[in-house]
Amino acid sequence: MSRIGKKPIEVPKGVTVDVKGNTISVKGPKGVLLKELPPHVKVKAEGGAVVVERESEERQMGAYQGLARALLNNMVVGVTRGFEKKMALEGVGYRVASQPGKLVFNLGYSSPVDFPLPKGIDAEVAEKGIAFVLKGIDKELLGQTAATIRGFRPPEPYKGKGIRYVDEKVRRKAGKAGGK
Repeated sequence: MSRIGKKPIEVPKGVTVDVKGNTISVKGPKGVLLKELPPHVKVKAEGGAVVVERESEERQMGAYQGLARALLNNMVVGVTRGFEKKMALEGVGYRVASQPGKLVFNLGYSSPVDFPLPKGIDAEVAEKGIAFVLKGIDKELLGQTAATIRGFRPPEPYKGKGIRYVDEKVRRKAGKAGGK
């Protein structure tokens, strides 16, 4: 039984939800999102809310119902408020600079790393080039973009150098103990 899947999604004023077969479109003040929903679920708009229903009571159908509801809720939140990921660079000489349509990272490699931003993702660089914020309306695309950027230089466990999420805790290890 998917408890999350049964909850109705409140649709704020100014947001429209259109269902065509298995494709759903959400239009709001920040933009438009299209998503293909998982199989075996039906979306019904009732008044100012949207409800996700499943075809049968099987366990897998409950999982699909919860997934579809979470995706739909993320779309509604995205077109109204949007999402953001805050990231920071830690390490001597590690910097990020913003250029039109891309970010340029200096991460201790022999040459800078140029990263073209996907369509729908914006970046703001702050704090002397050691922190930046990614913003967008598509939560999935935003998370994948942040994970790709983090993959350029993941935080290492000895000194903590690398690209990390601001709220991320990096488990630190002790260095060499020095023996006799």
